[in-house]
Amino acid sequence: MIHVCSLAALPATVKATGASHILTVMGKVEQVVRPASVRQENHMLISMDDITEPADGFVAPALNHVEEALAFVRKWDRAAPLVIHCYAGISRSTASAFMTACALNPNRDELSIARQIRSASPTAYPNRLIVSLADRALGRDGRMLRALDAIGPGDLTVEGRPFRVELE
Repeated sequence: MIHVCSLAALPATVKATGASHILTVMGKVEQVVRPASVRQENHMLISMDDITEPADGFVAPALNHVEEALAFVRKWDRAAPLVIHCYAGISRSTASAFMTACALNPNRDELSIARQIRSASPTAYPNRLIVSLADRALGRDGRMLRALDAIGPGDLTVEGRPFRVELE
């Protein structure tokens, strides 16, 4: 089970779910305090800003970020939940949850995953650049991007509410 949340909701989400692994995808990862219940080696921090094209002073999501995240989630044993979070729980984390579900279920339809995310979170607005990079890395031939187009953008908000993504 994958749970998605904001930085502010991280401690409560880890506690409520009993998560053993955390994937952090946000800028300024040094501000993240790992919950004591999660071992250091089970917490991956990837520093990137929530942008979809290069901009001065910001770190755009890149293929190496996607590959690092994919390597981490593929090592997750699924014995306990994985929490994926970014600062607001809306864009980078939802894109990372989408790519994780696609990576761990290579035969599952991208649109069914995207629809599940939209159903679980009306505010989910997966970062298109992360999804594009993941689509290429996973050999999904543009289907992940078409799935994003099909579900449309999320409702605008400052911070998303925690939600979960089923792997099966």
